[in-house]
Amino acid sequence: MKTELTQQQIAAYRDNGFLLVEQFLDPDELATWREVTEEAVRQRLEAGGFMTNQANPDSYYARVFMQCQRLADTHQGMAELMLDERLGNVAGTLAAVDGIRIWHDQALIKPPYGNPTGFHVDNPFWSFYSRDAISIWVALDDATIANGCLWYLPGTHKAATFSLVAIGENLGDIFRTYPQWAKIQAIPAPCPAGGALFHNGLAAHAAGPNMTPYPRRAMTCAYMPDGSTFNGQRNILPETYYNSLEVGDVLDDDSINPLIWRL
Repeated sequence: MKTELTQQQIAAYRDNGFLLVEQFLDPDELATWREVTEEAVRQRLEAGGFMTNQANPDSYYARVFMQCQRLADTHQGMAELMLDERLGNVAGTLAAVDGIRIWHDQALIKPPYGNPTGFHVDNPFWSFYSRDAISIWVALDDATIANGCLWYLPGTHKAATFSLVAIGENLGDIFRTYPQWAKIQAIPAPCPAGGALFHNGLAAHAAGPNMTPYPRRAMTCAYMPDGSTFNGQRNILPETYYNSLEVGDVLDDDSINPLIWRL
């Protein structure tokens, strides 16, 4: 795993809000991530679980990607991958925080001839607000312009607010809330299999359509800076835990949001 970052990479992440690290996983690690992700998703489905956004498989959004969250909760192999301190170290270094907790992992599979993902920012959907939230997006297949790689609006993490903007069917719906962003040149981020993209939780990003007959698979994890507090939204929190919280409480339950790295 390529965990050593240069000062140029760190500066680029903080300026643009995203960073591509090619060959983040070596070939053996990539094979393991593919195997574990496939098995964890299959196990979840066989146990009667479902992809988060597949309640209506004929809907537009169901054809954007298939989404399966918190696989580390139900698959030991995935837990071992996600709890790797090295991942937290890279995320914490880029975000300039002194501790990193897992918010949630999720497999994202854009189906063959799948729809594009509209521009959006992640953190307003979550149960905490932080300008330092960060995610890793690991390509399990080559992510190309042809099959729906990510696109970023550089620098938007600096101006984004915590207003919740839904991911609409129109690629540019976010510009109704941030009209000034419509003048920013989007940057594609093709990512070879085994590469990783890191992006700030307030960086606007999208994904193109998958114009191929093959799925485009990725395994991702969202990270929460240690010390983050509850904002009142449930998101992925278990119901009992959610009901026990008051706005402003520190989200530090290691059984739900494990601390994987501390400076």
